[in-house]
Amino acid sequence: MNKEPMIYAVAGMVFGFVLGYMAANMGDHAAPRPAPPPGAVAAGGLDTAPSPAARRDAPPSPPDPNELKALESLATREKKNVQARVELGNLLMDHAQYGDAIRWYREALALAPADNDVRVDLGACLVSSGKPEEALAEFDRALANNPGHKKALYNKGIALMQSGKPKEAVAIWEDLIKRYPDDPQLRGLREQIEQVRAARSSS
Repeated sequence: MNKEPMIYAVAGMVFGFVLGYMAANMGDHAAPRPAPPPGAVAAGGLDTAPSPAARRDAPPSPPDPNELKALESLATREKKNVQARVELGNLLMDHAQYGDAIRWYREALALAPADNDVRVDLGACLVSSGKPEEALAEFDRALANNPGHKKALYNKGIALMQSGKPKEAVAIWEDLIKRYPDDPQLRGLREQIEQVRAARSSS
């Protein structure tokens, strides 16, 4: 059996779990969920998340034009306003406009390079844009500053899965579980790890 389709099928299951995990609003901004590869079948995640299939069936709605215009105007007027750029990134990310969100997150990080949460959101946008290698670089920068950053660890695993490196992804997630064994947001992660392993052993 060709290994690549199996890896991507399992990635789809894990992406389904991410829908639930990231919906738990860790930190100030819950990162949107990287979309599964075409044809992948996603499995449900945490109880707090809507159905992954329902999210994918409905096209993303555009952001509120008035809110977008107001934030863009503020960012244009105030060149050093980090929060306006972060809010623009968040707004565009939430509406799956990843390219534009990446731009604003990069501008925010140019002004506040130590903001790990923004860096992780940038990485999540890069994963969703099909750029896992660039995403990994951002997650590694965040983890260099904060080795226990939960969203960075989890999303690094997603980027590794998208890069076709399930073994490395599993190692990252196992480290995450060891760091936070009682975290309710991580329930179900062990099952996802076992599914990845089972898929690798049968391929």
